[in-house]
Amino acid sequence: MKIVLLEDDFTLSKEIAAFFTSKCFECIPYYDGSLLLKKYVPEEYDLIILDINVPGTNGIDVCKGIRAIDKKTPIIMLTAFSEIEDKLASFDNGADDYLVKPFHFEELFARISSLLRRKEIPQKIEEKIIIEDLEIFEEEMKVFRAGEEIKLTPKEFKLIMILAHAKGKVLSKQFIAEKLWDYHIETNQNTIEVYINFLRKKIDKEHETKLIRTKVGYGYYLSNQE
Repeated sequence: MKIVLLEDDFTLSKEIAAFFTSKCFECIPYYDGSLLLKKYVPEEYDLIILDINVPGTNGIDVCKGIRAIDKKTPIIMLTAFSEIEDKLASFDNGADDYLVKPFHFEELFARISSLLRRKEIPQKIEEKIIIEDLEIFEEEMKVFRAGEEIKLTPKEFKLIMILAHAKGKVLSKQFIAEKLWDYHIETNQNTIEVYINFLRKKIDKEHETKLIRTKVGYGYYLSNQE
């Protein structure tokens, strides 16, 4: 297994690399975000670890740049901050998970192992999901409403897929959170509402028929009927 690590703290970078070497991983270190983006080859690595605050291009922009050319390789973000804005920005730009410093190496390894297992599980992909005039192409990660393409962030697309696969079943906030993130993250109670509202503005705002619905006290569902 081959990991690329973006971490500007030289001592921490060496410690992380040594830890993964002991786990039989090859760990390639970078200390500058711009250099990593310049040298990155799509799908050359099995997993990517990005610190947010690094010289050159910051980790969130590196994540965004990598996702523009590589949508499959798992990415986990590292940062000294635990601000919800940083978390949302990381997920919106394609990160799969998020870990706040300081952390135990074994926790990092557990999260990486989970992401790698998920990557290896073959996913059954439907050619197209249609609800009313909403069309979702899962493999291409594209969404259309009334024939017009709707640009979604990676996390927004994952959320619409969670709702679509439920086939009209009401999903609780807790269920959605567990599916949207592989691990529980420390956040406020409004995080799911924030993403639902983002999605509604893009999917429903310009259309008479609303598809993203709320069952008060229970959760959310995707349907053309109340």
